[in-house]
Parts: sequence; C-alpha cells; structure tokens
Amino acid sequence: MMETMQLETTSGVSLSVRIFKPTSNVVEKPVVMVLVHQYSKMGGCQELMRGMAYRLAAKGFTTITFDLRGVGGSTGKPTLTGTAEVQDVVAVCRWVSQHFLARSIVLIGSSAGAPIAGAAIETLKEVVGYVSLGYPFGILSSVLFGRHNKVCLQSQKPKLFVMGTNDGFTSVEQLESKLKTAAGRVEKRLVQGAGHFEMEGPQYDDQMVEYIITFAESLQR
Repeated sequence: MMETMQLETTSGVSLSVRIFKPTSNVVEKPVVMVLVHQYSKMGGCQELMRGMAYRLAAKGFTTITFDLRGVGGSTGKPTLTGTAEVQDVVAVCRWVSQHFLARSIVLIGSSAGAPIAGAAIETLKEVVGYVSLGYPFGILSSVLFGRHNKVCLQSQKPKLFVMGTNDGFTSVEQLESKLKTAAGRVEKRLVQGAGHFEMEGPQYDDQMVEYIITFAESLQR
C-alpha cells in the first residue's frame, strides 16, 4: 500500500513523499527504510526508487521515498553539490522518527544520493545504519560530493557499500582505499560486471533489496 503526502521543511521547502506500507499478510519489521534518489540534475527522482520500495514493503519494512528539492512535486531548487539536499534528508528522517515511534531508521542512498544520505547519518539517533548503492568516490565526482565523505566515513554507525565492478565513477581500488579510512563496522558487496547506471536498473532491484534486508536484519541481533 502506498500513500502520498507533502512534508514541509524548516527551510520552507515542500517535499513530495511516498510511504510504502507492508501489507497485512506480512509481519511488520521494527525498521523504517528511507531511500534517497540519484542526482537531481541528471534526472534523479523518487520514481526510480519505486521498485526497491515495493519490494522492501513486501518484506515487512515501511519504506519512504521522496523527491529532493526542485524535483517532481517538491518545491525549491536543486543544488550542484547536494549540500542543501542534506537538510531534505534530515527533515524526512525527523518526520519518520516522530510518526513511527520506537522504530529505527536505515538510510539508503543511490549514486549521488549516497553521499547526500551519508552526510545526514549522524543527525538523529534513530538512524542506526546506512547503505550506499554506487557511492561516487571517484576523483571527478568527488569535486561535487567530496565534502560529504568525511561525515559518512567517520561515523561509527554500521555502513554497507554496494558497487558494480564496472562502475564508471569509482574503481574497486578507489572504493577499497576509502573504506580503509572508515570508522566502525563497514561492509562491502561487489556486483560483478555491473556498471554504475546499470546497477540502478530494475534488473538489479531484487539483488539490492536482498543486500539491504540482510544488513538491516543484522543490526537487530
């Protein structure tokens, strides 16, 4: 079941939000998944996260997607570096913490949404884990998003990084080099032969969801 709403942020931006709720025939999990979409300036939007959101809800996880500022039904203007968008993520997570009491939050970012989500990881205690799908650690992409890396990597909260071995923005060597500097529990999953945009496609939704659920469930043990 999917519900839609507009969420007003403290900066006056109105965010278009979708809530995917588990059906009555599954046991509802004590974790809410918050998905952050790809780079707004390259067509990123919450619609691209719909496939994973439905699958996560079918497994019992209330799942939230939303359009970052300036995208779809959200007001405001997108920024080049995703700095203001971090506040959008914070606003959504804060709303989740207020409306889904006693639930923890796992933040999941795809592509440019990964550093944006990662920069918000320490803002609320309810955020207990973080999943990156195709984090752009490469030299060129770091010009835009590198300022977000430090917060994410230095957080002690558990983190999972998933990347295709043919990712055009980040090499396996670059990923492994960055993860060596990361604090706390850090895991990685390499998708053999997958390119950056290919891994975002619907053919990989099941695999991404499997990684996300396994990680989230490990946090509850």
